[in-house]
Amino acid sequence: MAKRNILLLFDVDGTLTVPQKSVKNHNIISVCCVATQNIQDYIGENKLQVFINYALKYMSNITLPCKRGTFIEFRTGLINVSPVGRSCSQDEREEFELFDKENKIREKFVKSLQAKFPDLGLEFSIGGQISFDVYPKGWDKTYCLRHVHNEQFDEIHFFGDKTSPGGNDHTIYNDPRTIGHTVTSPEDTRKQLEELFKL
Repeated sequence: MAKRNILLLFDVDGTLTVPQKSVKNHNIISVCCVATQNIQDYIGENKLQVFINYALKYMSNITLPCKRGTFIEFRTGLINVSPVGRSCSQDEREEFELFDKENKIREKFVKSLQAKFPDLGLEFSIGGQISFDVYPKGWDKTYCLRHVHNEQFDEIHFFGDKTSPGGNDHTIYNDPRTIGHTVTSPEDTRKQLEELFKL
């Protein structure tokens, strides 16, 4: 049987590790680091501030079980928005996750932003337990596939936990260039890999 050239791509939180925890060191190798572009250059400072101000005002009008700090985190390629605040404790994170499942806080927030800013060319992706990402169209997780296009892989597998529509793994999971795998935990990821490679 001929050896297949296979690339494995993974989400991190909820797939390789419990959200916001470190990955355990099991024969980990780095294949590719994907460079990012700057969202500030894409949108422009004035529009970016209007967007951030609207998001902060929206969050000031919602009531949650608790609110902590770092509600908006500016990263190079995206903006991460967390209604509860990224500095919440693990217990508060889990409490918000349950509250969000019942009340659709992030889903409603995303719909409001989409309605307010339809012309900015942005995509919104709910992921993890407490936040959602905002980034220019085309800058989702499929972006990495551009960098491996000429590598001639026989198969590209993607493993992620937020693969349903609206989840931050959905676009790459559903991309015709990948074989998508929905996982429920790091243990499930390991189990699926063992089954895939008959380990």
